[in-house]
Amino acid sequence: MKTLLVLCVVCTLVVFSVSMTAEQKLKNCNEVRAAYSSKGFNVNDVPNKGVNGASLKVCPQGFSCCTVEMEEKLSQQSHTEIKAPVSRLSTNLQSTFRQRHDHFDKFFRELLKNAEVSLHSMFVRTYGMMYVQNAELFKKFFEALTRYYVSGGAAVNLDSMLSDFWADLLERMFRLVNVQYEFTDAYMECVSRHTEQLQPFGDVPRKLRIQLTRAFVAARTFVRGLTLMPEVVNKVSMVSASPSCVRASMKMLYCPYCSGQVALKPCQNYCLNVLRGCLANQADLDTEWNNFLDAMLSLAERLEGPFNFESVMDPIDVKISEAIMNMQENSMQVSQKVFQGCGQPKPSKAFRSKRSIKDTGFNGRFRPYSPDARPTTAAGTSLDRLTTDVKKKLKHAKKFWSTLPETVCAGERIAPGDECWNGTAKSRYESVVIGNGLANQVSNPDVDVDITKPDIVIRSQIAVLKEMTSWLKAAHSGNDISFETDEDGSGGEESGSGCDSPSCDTDMYFSTTRSPVKPRIDSVGSPSAGGGRLTRKRGAGALRLTRPESPYWYW
Repeated sequence: MKTLLVLCVVCTLVVFSVSMTAEQKLKNCNEVRAAYSSKGFNVNDVPNKGVNGASLKVCPQGFSCCTVEMEEKLSQQSHTEIKAPVSRLSTNLQSTFRQRHDHFDKFFRELLKNAEVSLHSMFVRTYGMMYVQNAELFKKFFEALTRYYVSGGAAVNLDSMLSDFWADLLERMFRLVNVQYEFTDAYMECVSRHTEQLQPFGDVPRKLRIQLTRAFVAARTFVRGLTLMPEVVNKVSMVSASPSCVRASMKMLYCPYCSGQVALKPCQNYCLNVLRGCLANQADLDTEWNNFLDAMLSLAERLEGPFNFESVMDPIDVKISEAIMNMQENSMQVSQKVFQGCGQPKPSKAFRSKRSIKDTGFNGRFRPYSPDARPTTAAGTSLDRLTTDVKKKLKHAKKFWSTLPETVCAGERIAPGDECWNGTAKSRYESVVIGNGLANQVSNPDVDVDITKPDIVIRSQIAVLKEMTSWLKAAHSGNDISFETDEDGSGGEESGSGCDSPSCDTDMYFSTTRSPVKPRIDSVGSPSAGGGRLTRKRGAGALRLTRPESPYWYW
């Protein structure tokens, strides 16, 4: 009788337990209805109570609050949700470097414009009508520099342009310092052919060519690199998830719904394996991405130092004026050499025999120039500050692709410890976390990845990064490589070099001011190679050219 009584009590307890469990499951389905509806789906898709899940394709079968229709809709939702944080990170990266590109490009363009305006203002004051009558020569000079910055060697051969500029300037000055003679076009052709041999402008043309080539190549290549980064990120971020990735994401994010555990989040290691499988191709971008960033950082160092665009363009008016004064000082010697090589010219009938320094109105002063108060550019800052800022961003962007799984599988997206979803139940995730990259996915326990079929878009972007890295390295050495500016990033051929002498690494930078920009190449000799020197009066804020007196001061 006692035994029968005990059995009855046990049966009652079992029935009560089963009843409570069923009620709990029914309650969980109600929670699923609310959670499912909050995602924007029709609540009527969810059964009122658990159903047989034998037909489910992804989630565990058995008792389930999911139907096949729900599973399909939640698969689409999981695709969106797994892509969202990656898209957000990619968008932020694109925005960061688009802004830096705009800052640098605007800065370089405005430096060019400011240099042209400054030269015009200085030369009008210094040389008066003699400059005004020849101003188009300098206007074309800056127009050519701007075209070279924008389009490189494809639009302007910098060496040829500079040679033509100095030859044209020599021709005009030679006529002015020899107004007592008449010169035919053929005679002036002879003069132009001997420009390099005569060296009428001293060493300024050679040094300026090296400076301009290196600074412009570095600037435009760096800006092109900043353009390329958002393009690559955008194309890679548009790569669609594979069906196996969508399946794995569904299982990780929404299969807990089917068992009524809507608040259960995935284990961190489980999340890492899913994301590393989904982003396997993107992770393979990391090596060339990091190489590209290293090359950008190295070129940024050049921009701060010996290839500093600002330190070349800011005092370019002073440098060109220095060349002009070299010619004026040596005009007698230059003229004698020309007469010996090209023949004695005929006297001019209209020559006025005397002309004094006073008649020219030249006062021997350069423009007021304070290196501590540079004109503010549209970018609102100096090159040093721009490069300091962009270097921080470039360093932060390293390993972006390989660390995406760790970045996504963090915070509120995962559950710590053993109280997490492991793909089948609320328990510890036992599988080993596999490595990044396509090759490692052969052993991924959660995502089926075909390692024999790398993504074509990502492989093409790897090639684009590799090519851009070669351009950056060439620019780092002062070499000009022409490249197209279209979206496919196709390249061209090497078209020039910033250095044609083994010694130019230490014979490149010369300055006419105490600039706060810190050149990393020692200046060679004196900037006043023609026999004078540049001095600054204390507190005067102006440069004065001290020269030996000369009876020939025409320009």
